[in-house]
Amino acid sequence: MNRIIVSLCAAWLGLSIAGCSHSSVPATGPTATPSPSPVSVLSALTTQTTVGSTVDPGPATGTGDQNPYGLVIAPATAGKITAGDLVICNFNDAANVQGNGTTIVGLHPATGSTPYRIAQDPSLKGCDALAIDPADNLYAAAFVSNLNPIFTPAGALTSTNGNAAWSGPFGQIYSPTSGTFGTSSVFESNANSGTVARMDIKSGAIVSVEVIATGFTPNTGVPGAILGASGLTYDPNGDTLYVVDGGTNRLLAFTGASNIPANGVVVGASGFTGTSAASARVVYSGAPLNNPVSAALLYNGNIVIGNTADNYMVEVSNSGTLFTKRLVDTGATGAIFGMVATGTSIATEKIYFNDDNLNSVVVISQ
Repeated sequence: MNRIIVSLCAAWLGLSIAGCSHSSVPATGPTATPSPSPVSVLSALTTQTTVGSTVDPGPATGTGDQNPYGLVIAPATAGKITAGDLVICNFNDAANVQGNGTTIVGLHPATGSTPYRIAQDPSLKGCDALAIDPADNLYAAAFVSNLNPIFTPAGALTSTNGNAAWSGPFGQIYSPTSGTFGTSSVFESNANSGTVARMDIKSGAIVSVEVIATGFTPNTGVPGAILGASGLTYDPNGDTLYVVDGGTNRLLAFTGASNIPANGVVVGASGFTGTSAASARVVYSGAPLNNPVSAALLYNGNIVIGNTADNYMVEVSNSGTLFTKRLVDTGATGAIFGMVATGTSIATEKIYFNDDNLNSVVVISQ
C-alpha cells in the first residue's frame, strides 16, 4: 500500500486546506469544468449516523451475504423498491468468503431500517458496483462472474449481459445523456484489463458496447484486494465521467463521455493519447488519496473520494482544489466501498457510504 504523505497544513482534520500545495494537475483547456462554488461541503457536514444493516435477510438460499460494495439511490417507486431507497449489493457470502456474494438488497434511508432482498442470482457473484436507471432497473458489475447482469426493480433477471469487453467488472454508473451512440448509457470499468466501457442504450435496451478508454494500470488483485479503474461518477454538466484510478492514486475526468468512440482515450502515466485525448484530464493526483476505489458527486460539483488504505474521505473540486479529508471509520482499513450523495445545498446534502466494518450503510449530513 502507498504511504500517505501530506503537508503540515493538511494535517488538521476537517479544516479547509484549499490554500495548501499539493500534487494536483490543474484542469486546462476547453474540457475543464470549473466548480460553481469553491467551498468545502464535507467539512460542513458534522453528523455521521448508521442507517442500517446491509446483510442479506434471505429467504433461504444465500441468507447472510455481507460486505457491501455497490450502492445507489432509487429514483422511483417500482417493484420492490421505494423512491429514495438505498440499493446495495453484497460482495461476500454468509461465511465471509471474498467474492462469493450473490445478492442485491434494499434499505429505506431512515435510521434503524432493516434490509429487504431485491434479487439473488449466480450472475451476481462478486457484485461490487451498481447503476440504476430512471425506472429502477439495476445494472450490476460482478467481478467474479465477469458479467454485468441486469435486473428489474422486482428482482427479475432480464439479462446476464456477458460481453468480451468485461474483464473483472469493478465500476458502474448510469448516464441519461443522449450521445452519438445511444439515448443513454451505462459506463463500466474493468479492474483486470484497466479499461472503461460504455453500454449504449436505445429504447431501453443495450444496443452496443464500446471500450472507450484503455491504459489504466491494473493490480491483478484477488477479491478483497482489488485496485484499478473504479469509483465511476457522472456529472451531466459537460457530460463528464469521473474515474477513480486506485492503483495510481488519481481522479480522472472524461468530458463528453457519451461521444467518445471505441478506444478514444489511452491513459498514460503522464498524459493521454487517442482520438479523444483532449477530452481527458487528471483532476487530482497524489496524497491524501490512498488506494481509493469509490467516489460521489456533491451538489456543487465537488467530488468526495473514499480511500481503502486508511478509511479517509477526501474532497476535491472538479478543477483540482483539495479541500479536506475526514476519517470515517477508526477500525480496520478497507471500510469504504460504495458511495453516493444527494442534496441541493449544504443543508440538504447527504453522503451515504457502505461501511464494510459495520456491514451497514452510514450517512454523513449536517
